[in-house]
Amino acid sequence: MGNSKSHPGKRFCSHFVPEEQAEIDRLFAVLSSQEGGTETSPGSFSLKALQARMMLGWLQSVVALTACPVDVQTTVSHVGEALPPGMLRRLYDGMRQLDLSGSMQGPGQSVSQEQFTASLSLLLRGSSEERSIVILKMISAAEGPVKAGDVRKFTEDLVGAVDAGAGRPAGLRDEASRQVPECRPPALWWHRCRKTGSGERPQGPQWLDGDCDQAAIEGWVFRVPHVAMFLSVVVHRGLLLRLPLDLATLVPECQGAPGRELESLLDVLAVIFLNSHLAPELRQRWRLLFASRLHGQSFSQLCGRVTHRGPCLALLEDRGGHVFGGFASCSWEVKPQFQGDNKCFLFSIAPSMAVYTPTGYNDHYMYLNHGQQTIPNGLGMGGQHNYFGLWVDANFGNGHSKAKPTCTTYNSPQLSAEEHFWFEKLEVWAVGDPSEPELAKSKKSVLDVDPGAQILLEATGWTRQSAGFRETPDSDSADE
Repeated sequence: MGNSKSHPGKRFCSHFVPEEQAEIDRLFAVLSSQEGGTETSPGSFSLKALQARMMLGWLQSVVALTACPVDVQTTVSHVGEALPPGMLRRLYDGMRQLDLSGSMQGPGQSVSQEQFTASLSLLLRGSSEERSIVILKMISAAEGPVKAGDVRKFTEDLVGAVDAGAGRPAGLRDEASRQVPECRPPALWWHRCRKTGSGERPQGPQWLDGDCDQAAIEGWVFRVPHVAMFLSVVVHRGLLLRLPLDLATLVPECQGAPGRELESLLDVLAVIFLNSHLAPELRQRWRLLFASRLHGQSFSQLCGRVTHRGPCLALLEDRGGHVFGGFASCSWEVKPQFQGDNKCFLFSIAPSMAVYTPTGYNDHYMYLNHGQQTIPNGLGMGGQHNYFGLWVDANFGNGHSKAKPTCTTYNSPQLSAEEHFWFEKLEVWAVGDPSEPELAKSKKSVLDVDPGAQILLEATGWTRQSAGFRETPDSDSADE
């Protein structure tokens, strides 16, 4: 495949195999032929040519991702507004400033074929070290370290470009992008580019003036694979590059609301963020199990729809605008004991994105109970009875998130705006495909198998606590 580290007088060796290189050469020919050499030297292209190509790429992405017919003029206008000019300029500057041979006297006014090939080779096929070479030039034209604040702005542009071009998950409305604070997307990645000497993340805005050298950028790219993944999306979508791009594990298919789309609490960035923390076999398909806006504010309905359905994500939005939840790595069961394993985690979506994994202090990963008089009834994760990291009370609509200073099970802070919160919107998404045992368990009860047990239960004066749980979903069943 070749070594990308070149020396003065030595040509760059591409990482692309012959079939891929042919596609790169074809794309360069398209870009360099768009202006007839009036603004660029022969065998190169300008920012204008790149802009025209990426406009076309985003337009075709929008049309391909839209299920219904679209008005071309309206779509062009929409793409023109959605295409982030900051990221376009960064990509162009990263290409024209690349000098792997060490022979350039300064940045050129256009992009040569060697620069184009080398840039895409490093961004799409390179190591973390090789990618950091181009990313540094995309962040700043100055030589040497860049400021942490510059990395933050780069990440804002990158996330904005993906939000515009990756497409929303099937089954979710664009309304889900409704209230994304501008400060939220970069919190996913940019803060990881620099750490203090103790290994802790620096606190306060003053650290944005600190330096990030190439080693720091390389470490950031290595620790956060989203950087390379998102750059790949921008290049493939924007340039209409005909090379394989697996978006299935980036943006899963979301099923579960036939005939209508859900105005979900999730937007595309939240889906990508949470999906990246799941096991690979769980990333391609999500199934809606419960949404309070579709199924009502009923704890019995919630229990009936989420038990014995395999791994799932539960999230809610409190009245303070905080969006948060937890991942259950195995099926929920109604019982008075804690359940789950160390693959569970808590997470926050807004006002910031973060995942909180088990500490090993205890095994209080998951808890779901109902109909008991002596112990709490509700859904909880982490902490202990009456002091959960996340708690949804059986009296649907209220809960708590307690952490002084953090939850013992997940080391999570208070996730809600207020320790005791009220909410109206709650969703549960199963992730991955259901197994046969899970499907069987979700449809049968011991009382179904043995009618005599049901008669005996009722004769003793007890009611069927599970009857309300097992109201079968109608046409929008998550199993269909």
